[in-house]
Amino acid sequence: MTTITSNIERPGTGFTVDPAELAAIAFLARYSGRTFDAYRHDLRNLFRWAADHDLAVLEATRAHLELYRTSMEERGLAASTIDRRLSTACGYYRFAHIDGRISSNPAEYVRRPTVHPSERRGMDRGERGRFLFAAERFDHAALAVLLGLNGLRVSEACDTNIEDMAFERGHRVLRIVGKGNKPALIPLVPRTA
Repeated sequence: MTTITSNIERPGTGFTVDPAELAAIAFLARYSGRTFDAYRHDLRNLFRWAADHDLAVLEATRAHLELYRTSMEERGLAASTIDRRLSTACGYYRFAHIDGRISSNPAEYVRRPTVHPSERRGMDRGERGRFLFAAERFDHAALAVLLGLNGLRVSEACDTNIEDMAFERGHRVLRIVGKGNKPALIPLVPRTA
């Protein structure tokens, strides 16, 4: 019979875990990839701001988080950045509340900046044509077509290999890893192939 030994040792006496950091670990555990990186970055900013103001993160009130929002506005951050950081804070505090670490979510009613949706959602037909033409002149046609005609995200297009192309039911397809690390099969327009 094989005995399994563990290299993990129990922390020594005097070892403490900051409850706010433990709440952050629990919150971030449900995410991966770029979402994980973005939320971790946002939480670092919140923790740094709280430390600069001698505030225990889990003791923050809505008034504290309004001051946090104001500090970001004063630094000239874009409304979309502020909104995302406050959204991350709201999620963090929501799960801290669900996990019983705090009695209520102080970020739930924090005022968010108005983020105006872009009136333009992408290139028009002429712009896309010029983009593809320019890409062909500089030997970047394959990437440009994946982005411009197939609608892949930059990360999805850059992570593909020629081996990821296949035929499915008579159509040329590309296997990608999409948002949330989910595999997807994308039908390619003829020009891409």
